[in-house]
Amino acid sequence: MLKKYFSSTKGPALLPETNKEIISITEEELVQSPGKTVMRNFFNRKLSIVGMAVFIFIFSFCIIASFILPIDLNYTDSTRQNLPPALNYLSIPRVLNNNIKTMDLGSTFGAAIDLNGKLHMWGTMTDKVKNNVPENLPPLKYVACGFDHIVVVGENNQVFAWGNDRLGIIRVADSIRRANIIDIQADFQVTAALDDQGYLHFWGNQNIFNFRPGEHQYNIKEFALNISTVIALTNDGNVAALISSDSLFTRIPAQVHGRTVSVASTDHVAAALLNDGTVITWGNPLPALDVPEHIQGRVTVLKGARTHFTALLDDGSVISWGDNAFNQSKYPNITGYSQIMTSFYQNAAIDPDGNIATWGQKGYIMGTDQWGRDVFTRVIYGGRISLTVGFISVIIAGFIGIIIGGISGYFGGKVDMFLMRLAEVVAAIPFLPMAIILAHIVANRIPETGRIIMIMVILGFLNWPWLARLTRAQILSERENEFVTAAKAMGIRESVIIFKHIIPNILPIILVNLTLSMATCILLESTLSFLGFGVIEPTPTWGNMLNKCIDSIVIRQYWWRWVFPSLVLGLSVISINIMGDGLRDAIDPKSNDR
Repeated sequence: MLKKYFSSTKGPALLPETNKEIISITEEELVQSPGKTVMRNFFNRKLSIVGMAVFIFIFSFCIIASFILPIDLNYTDSTRQNLPPALNYLSIPRVLNNNIKTMDLGSTFGAAIDLNGKLHMWGTMTDKVKNNVPENLPPLKYVACGFDHIVVVGENNQVFAWGNDRLGIIRVADSIRRANIIDIQADFQVTAALDDQGYLHFWGNQNIFNFRPGEHQYNIKEFALNISTVIALTNDGNVAALISSDSLFTRIPAQVHGRTVSVASTDHVAAALLNDGTVITWGNPLPALDVPEHIQGRVTVLKGARTHFTALLDDGSVISWGDNAFNQSKYPNITGYSQIMTSFYQNAAIDPDGNIATWGQKGYIMGTDQWGRDVFTRVIYGGRISLTVGFISVIIAGFIGIIIGGISGYFGGKVDMFLMRLAEVVAAIPFLPMAIILAHIVANRIPETGRIIMIMVILGFLNWPWLARLTRAQILSERENEFVTAAKAMGIRESVIIFKHIIPNILPIILVNLTLSMATCILLESTLSFLGFGVIEPTPTWGNMLNKCIDSIVIRQYWWRWVFPSLVLGLSVISINIMGDGLRDAIDPKSNDR
């Protein structure tokens, strides 16, 4: 409808009923600034807007989230290796609400027995755990979940075990089949069961577990199993570590003997609950060693996991303390619980009505790598380094290129000849061979931060010649304009003319090319790290994360380790290129479709 009121060749038209003049598109561009014209043309391109939005999101998310999410560069955990993406470790079936007898939590899964003795499982399980459940299980009374196996005890004391069958983990001893089991626990590749005679049955990987019950057999009232030790409570209230070698676990405080009513243990700290409700700990000086003062004298039940303890207090509330890397110590702030369970990095509490509350590790949104490290966290930190390297490298290249190109284009002559020959020499230096040689020379001589700075400087120093040529070419055409002649006539210094009067006029073109160069720098850094000559582990970048995925087994079985880093890297580079192409088209009037 408005088309007939606009004209690109005739004079201004009048808008009916308002008598306001309508200027043509050509006239409009004459009265608005070039910057506004560029921005209008850019935002008329939907693909360019999408590219800009994607890059801004990735860049800001990696920068902001890397300062929020904690990361331990030296972290390793054999129980977390190569776990697939999942958030279902604590996804307890609703059918268990108001219908649960007992439950246990494993490394990435859990299992529970309902009031009818039926088994329920959830979480991320291996095929051997998920698919090898024995048929026609009798009504059950106990369940124990380990790293990758499950053990259950029926009402008639039958014991069933399934899952990973290496090193005798699921080979139940004949002696236990004739015993009346009153407690059973499973951990990393081991299982232990206590019968009503005070005898502790143990089976699994004997290579990592130094189990030596000695004289305490037939006198055990309760036990706590961790990754390397059994802490036992005897019938007379004494505490013992059932291992033959001396360790921090065997250095039991004297005040716990004769007064202990329950024992618990993490992988590195043991604890005894005394008859007055206080808790005594011993072991390695880790966060789990420090018992909160306000719970002393109020604890009724105490449980231990890998790196934290959970206690049930006399008012039915719960509290967890120790390491909190997976929110395992962020307990629910409510009361009225009657049972608690904890294992690995998960917790659960049950009230008298059978309602279940859970907290702790729910899973990994992008899985874990070969050392048990969270891929999502490393992608974020890797993005911060990769994007920062690209950004700083472009700033260095832009600073050098604009200065040299500006001087060369304005003065010309011998200055131009010298600076352009210098640019050709620098441009002839191959980046990857030079970076690899330098990285090899200084491999163990400078810290990781120094290596990152070195890569940024090399990238910036070797990428300025193309920008210098572009700046020179633009200034050659701009220096003959009348505003330059007027500035010279007014006696303005030549450096001011170059960098305050000419450079701002060509700045949009420079910014477009700097944007495109940033994608190149990100790819070069990732390539260098992928080849093992850039940023090295444990410091993450997208390149060295992909370096650990070149094995065919990883590509086939652990797809999440290479898909997510490569996806984010690809999206970043493509979005920068799309954004740069959009800016270039917006600046070039010949590409604007009217």
